[in-house]
Amino acid sequence: MIKFNNVSKTYPNGVQALVDVNLEIEQGEFVAIIGLSGAGKSTLIRTVNKMIDITSGQLVVNDIDVSELEGKKLRKFRRKIGMVFQSFNLVNRTTVIKNVLASRVADMSLFKSILGLYSRQDKIKALEALDKVGILEKAYIRADQLSGGQQQRVALARTLAQDPEIILADEPVASLDPVMAAVVMEDFQRINEEFNITIIINIHHVDLALKYAQRIIGIQAGKIVYDGSVANIDNDTLKKIYGRELSEDELMEKKNVKLD
Repeated sequence: MIKFNNVSKTYPNGVQALVDVNLEIEQGEFVAIIGLSGAGKSTLIRTVNKMIDITSGQLVVNDIDVSELEGKKLRKFRRKIGMVFQSFNLVNRTTVIKNVLASRVADMSLFKSILGLYSRQDKIKALEALDKVGILEKAYIRADQLSGGQQQRVALARTLAQDPEIILADEPVASLDPVMAAVVMEDFQRINEEFNITIIINIHHVDLALKYAQRIIGIQAGKIVYDGSVANIDNDTLKKIYGRELSEDELMEKKNVKLD
């Protein structure tokens, strides 16, 4: 479904964020991208929906050459790709359901979107999305009254209301405490399994990546240095990805992960 063919990205300041990346990600996979800060993780996932343009190579999603997309075609393409950020990106002074309904604006007329005239079907879809992440009872509460973990679940519900085929998540649990981070990762895992949505998550927490994802992509200095199943990850592999041994604190709670 997603194919990187010799993809490279060099920023105007000369930083080479991706170097000859070759990847294939099939529909329904749950992929975690790990590596040091600045390794190219965010750049990699943001090329999938063309938030970042590639410099060379070819990136194909559902037989569409992403580099060729512009204007209406790009906007239509992005409707099937949800994006979840570390910062939640909610409108704090409005209700949870209105934040989720914002995902439906792209399919509405300008007049209806300005006045917030959502259809009954859109409202049902928003409530269903909130139910899928376990916070239906928060629908009519202001977003700023929720905890950080609950706000991230609202952001995920907003993405689900798009009916995406792919969800890209850029450090979605980085600002959450360990308990809520695990809850949100469980949401991603359940959504992946129940709805066959491809999930690509950029994450610093190695323990969470190993516990919840099916496949790990390790990136170092813009190059893919590991691509395989969680079962094949060991300390030598992590050292290859990070360039050194990881401490217990960096691995976090490793009790559910077997590292030989």
